[in-house]
Amino acid sequence: MIPENEIQPTAPEEKGASRRLSRQALLLILLGVAVLALAIYGSLRIRHLEQRVDRFSRQAEESVKKVEAVSERSEEALIRASQAEENALQAAHARELAERARAEFERIAESARQEAQVAREEVERVRKEREAELDRMQKALSQIAETRRTALGLVMNLGEDTLRFDFDKATLRPENRELLSRIAGVLLTSRGYRIDVFGHTDDIGTEEYNLRLSQRRAQSVRNYLVEAGVDPEIISTKGFGKSSPRAPGTAPAARAANRRVEIAIVDSVIEMLGPARGRKK
Repeated sequence: MIPENEIQPTAPEEKGASRRLSRQALLLILLGVAVLALAIYGSLRIRHLEQRVDRFSRQAEESVKKVEAVSERSEEALIRASQAEENALQAAHARELAERARAEFERIAESARQEAQVAREEVERVRKEREAELDRMQKALSQIAETRRTALGLVMNLGEDTLRFDFDKATLRPENRELLSRIAGVLLTSRGYRIDVFGHTDDIGTEEYNLRLSQRRAQSVRNYLVEAGVDPEIISTKGFGKSSPRAPGTAPAARAANRRVEIAIVDSVIEMLGPARGRKK
């Protein structure tokens, strides 16, 4: 006799169990396929995402490089802009300095022009005063002996008719002393001149002889002017002998004209200023 718990199921029950097992197996298979599909899809999705991430990463790196390049160019532009600004400031400063220098130059130039004008006016004033003084002296000396005007002063010609020496002598005669005293009187009333005494002879005698004779006679005239009170520091002498005749020829009249002493009165002030333009010697 078979126990109850070991009683075999009936056929319908076995078929139902078999169908349930088949459905479960199918579900498991479908589930596995789904899982596999999901896995494959996830893998593909992940790979796609990885590719996109990689692409995005490369793009990001390129963007970073571009940003860095732009930043570098921006820094260079800023540096150039800063240098340009500094150069502009320096140029502006240089222009300002140039303007100041030009203004200072114009001020100095204008001051120099004004000073030059004042100096010219002063020179002209002094020249007129000296010219007037020379006119006065010429008028006074012309009453004593022949006196002519030069660019720098006066020249008195003391020929044989006014200043006569004995033959081969350099000693002043009494009438010569009187003449020179009158000349000294005029010279003592003026200042600012120097005197050159020149001795000359005629053509009689040797050159060496006449040179010594003319020098002695010029020295005699100088000595007397000094005795009369003229400052010896302003008087110089020179003998020309027969080398500078006033009249050509050997006639008595020509020789008399060549035996002479000349007194040159040079205005030292006008000499320093220079002769006036347009004045004839």
